Amino acid sequence: MQIEFYKYQGTGNDFVMIDNRLNFFPKENVQLIAHLCDRRFGIGADGLILLENDTDTDFKMVYYNSDGNQSSMCGNGGRCLVAFAKKRNVINNSCTFIATDGLHHATVTENGIVSLQMIDVNSIKKENDYTFMNTGSPHHVQVVEDLENYNIKDNGAAIRYSSLYGKEGSNINFVKKINEDTFSLRTYERGVEDETLACGTGATAVAIAMNATGHTDATSINLNVEGGKLAVSFDKKDGNYTNVFLIGPAKFVFKGSIEV
Repeated sequence: MQIEFYKYQGTGNDFVMIDNRLNFFPKENVQLIAHLCDRRFGIGADGLILLENDTDTDFKMVYYNSDGNQSSMCGNGGRCLVAFAKKRNVINNSCTFIATDGLHHATVTENGIVSLQMIDVNSIKKENDYTFMNTGSPHHVQVVEDLENYNIKDNGAAIRYSSLYGKEGSNINFVKKINEDTFSLRTYERGVEDETLACGTGATAVAIAMNATGHTDATSINLNVEGGKLAVSFDKKDGNYTNVFLIGPAKFVFKGSIEV
């Protein structure tokens, strides 16, 4: 079978995009998806995303981690899918779409900056040394001093596989404050089982966690990730976070086809 694909990246978080509106893709083939995402034997990506039809919105997002398993929401993947939908003339400059965590609104500028509305966050677990919340995917947020030299893979894996999060695990974010409205972060992603250059739901979790724990009073926060810069804005009332937007670039890399 010949599969046409598009490669996109958002601050270094890269994805294989497939237009599956004709429902041709074998979605239950975990090995195939893992192969397509493999950086040595396949196309190479942090995940694979299917663009599908939806009766109530502009399109549906189906997301798979690079291990081939369908996963929870991916913020940068969602932003890249919006850019892909625009390239495929499915949308113009604004849209709604459905994902595993519910309805999303998004806009995209002519130069590829995508603003994606994330889910509201109403439940935050605050402990002495970490914060946990779900921003479409589960995220552990922990402040560290020497972020630049911190062993993200080993320390992230240790927490991800610990009894704290059980069989399902969590994404693990390590963060350092730069100034009042700017933070740097590095993320260990479950399903990839390694550090990625960026994580959209992780950046969202870090921004909210830093506000919720008093590290900043800002409601528009800049995030330095390994692959570039993201921004997160939100409204806060009575400890609830609404109108949460993840903002950043989503760029087309290349188009190709692969025989599988």
